[in-house]
Amino acid sequence: MMTLKPNRIAFAACGALALAILAVGSPRASAEPFIIPPPKIDVPASAGSETKSIVLAGGCFWGVQGVYQHTKGVLQAVSGYAGGSADSARYDTVSSGSTGHAESVKVIYDPKQISLGKILQIYFSVVHDPTQLNRQGPDSGTQYRSAIFTSQPGEQKVVKDYITELDAAKVYKKPIVTKIEPMNGFYPAENYHQDYLTLHPYQPYIAFNDIPKVNNLKKLFAADYRDKPALVRDAKTTN
Repeated sequence: MMTLKPNRIAFAACGALALAILAVGSPRASAEPFIIPPPKIDVPASAGSETKSIVLAGGCFWGVQGVYQHTKGVLQAVSGYAGGSADSARYDTVSSGSTGHAESVKVIYDPKQISLGKILQIYFSVVHDPTQLNRQGPDSGTQYRSAIFTSQPGEQKVVKDYITELDAAKVYKKPIVTKIEPMNGFYPAENYHQDYLTLHPYQPYIAFNDIPKVNNLKKLFAADYRDKPALVRDAKTTN
């Protein structure tokens, strides 16, 4: 049986009201998005066929996954948990906010098609608000923190320098609170969380919070947007 966090249950329960808000324009859906400058330092494109990955946390993983599934060069985006131990990597446990885990997405990409810098530019501009501490939209708790989990020194430097650049340029009215954390393990979430945005586009939580993110990706990063998402279920059937 699928379990939702209390705040998501409350949001889904207000169905008609949420859709009515969408009809006249919600603050998130109607707010004018803006593009941020790309990082000055990026990871060079790989000459080989090796894929790369990075784990990103920025609120509910449904929306984060949805955005990157619509990003060209991303081969797979998997919802999961990072920051805690393997034995606590379960939705009901992570939802308590006491495990150290953050709802995260492992972005597997082809570095010949998209760079780490572009992935980060999308992350800081349309995926979430990096100035919010331990919350995004209606969700609050450390499991919704803004965090980037890195496994390579080169990645860490690109991320750290980019955050410094954005703060120095005062791109946001408040400082970026995104934490750079070591990648000590990524644990895929339960099957019912995978491809959630694609499978439930009219669910009020998705329609209000996450569909606008995908729309902003298409608007601001048109050259990097693809209409057909790279779904987890498709990868499973082809492997």
